[in-house]
Amino acid sequence: MMMDKLEAANLRNFLMIPYDDLEELNLEAKRQRLERVDRRTIEEARRKYLTDEKRIKAVTVCFSDLEGRFHMLDYDKKFLLRSADNLTFDGSSIRGFSQISESDLKLSIDWPAFYWLPADIFGPGKVIVFGEVLGQDGSPYAMDFRSRLRQLTDELHRNENTSLYVAPEIEGFVFRETDAEKKYYESGCFEFISIGGYFHSLPQDPLRQFIDRSAEAQRALGLSNEKDHPEVAPSQFEMNFSYSEAVVAADQINLYKLTCRQVAGSMGLTASFLPKPVAGINGNGMHCNMSLNRDGKNLFYDKDGQDGISEFAWTFIDRILNNATDICLVLNPSVNAYRRLDPNFEAPNQIKASATNRAAMIRVPLGNEQTARIEFRSVSPDANPYLLCYTLLRTGLEGPLPEADNDGKRYRTRFLPDNIHDAIRLFKTSRLAVDILGEEAHGKYVELKQKSADRCPKELGARIKKEEIMFHHEVTNQWLWNQF
Repeated sequence: MMMDKLEAANLRNFLMIPYDDLEELNLEAKRQRLERVDRRTIEEARRKYLTDEKRIKAVTVCFSDLEGRFHMLDYDKKFLLRSADNLTFDGSSIRGFSQISESDLKLSIDWPAFYWLPADIFGPGKVIVFGEVLGQDGSPYAMDFRSRLRQLTDELHRNENTSLYVAPEIEGFVFRETDAEKKYYESGCFEFISIGGYFHSLPQDPLRQFIDRSAEAQRALGLSNEKDHPEVAPSQFEMNFSYSEAVVAADQINLYKLTCRQVAGSMGLTASFLPKPVAGINGNGMHCNMSLNRDGKNLFYDKDGQDGISEFAWTFIDRILNNATDICLVLNPSVNAYRRLDPNFEAPNQIKASATNRAAMIRVPLGNEQTARIEFRSVSPDANPYLLCYTLLRTGLEGPLPEADNDGKRYRTRFLPDNIHDAIRLFKTSRLAVDILGEEAHGKYVELKQKSADRCPKELGARIKKEEIMFHHEVTNQWLWNQF
């Protein structure tokens, strides 16, 4: 006789850790990363844990492609421990990676970036670790900006004892039914689950339940959540977590979005991070708060400086503003993103900095010695977080400075591109963009964005077009892309 389901379930003893214990484990792992504990020491500890913990059925290794899509593959624990130095995959199947003639790429495990997962969200018996992509010769792969960001920040810390801190504010929508983005090709619309608006959601309505479950899981992952609430638009949400070192923060952006999508799916809903999925209402942004810290001192703070920040911070801002059109395609990487840059909906399309003007590309929030920072507002949530941080850091430190106007002003007000075609043209011809990304990555990024733009109507008009959703790089519909 066949076992019934209960008997079969009793044969499985997979890892399931309570949320309080998960949070302790993940916060301790994050502390080790932030304190830069020796990587070999952490690898040894993680290997021992995986060897001793019998309830783990698989290790999920994740990485991001050039556009920022999040890829995951599961390895048998024993295989991973034996073969961690030779994990290969087909790079030609990843858009923007290698060609078929040189398809084999490798994954290197970043052992400090190791997370214990909530079993009710991700399934029992799994842990997740971030990987970095290597070329066939074992060197860091030029299209993997996580690796490049880590190398850049490691070098900055090693040479100058300086760290880049980032705190993102990621907005999203929750729509009815699963796979609402993929089904948009047929339905042509999204259906809200709530029309309560800013800060207003009844304790047990679907949006509040989604926010509560997502925030609980994010805290368990060690994201150090600070607040969560419904946003201005119907069915819109925002959950904020504390600032962290740049690579950790970028990893947490991917985990945040992944967790939201998992929770929404379990509720029969879709969490969407499209910048402007519905016309006529506020879109989704991902404001990025940044500061640089050297020897325990916030380099952006000066109580006597303009708006409470230092001359160094203003120079950083000046470099970003002077080169804003060159890097706009990194900050707003999709056809749909340019719908969001609409000043009628608090969208930051002005190339200027302000302490109060929310239409400005950069805001200088009120802060003290610990919290003084620069807020980059014209960033969409579909930006590759690693490429974003890498580009902003290098531009802020190395970008050409503007020539002062005759009246002594730092800059005059200009505007960001209002469509992806102009953004591609400006990025393509930018010497700074080539210098930052490198010729190969710059060329591939332009090619990917041009293909996406060519599949969508050039004149978008006032209605959201099906093509800008279906060919959005975060909408996972490989079958459709392969029709071209």
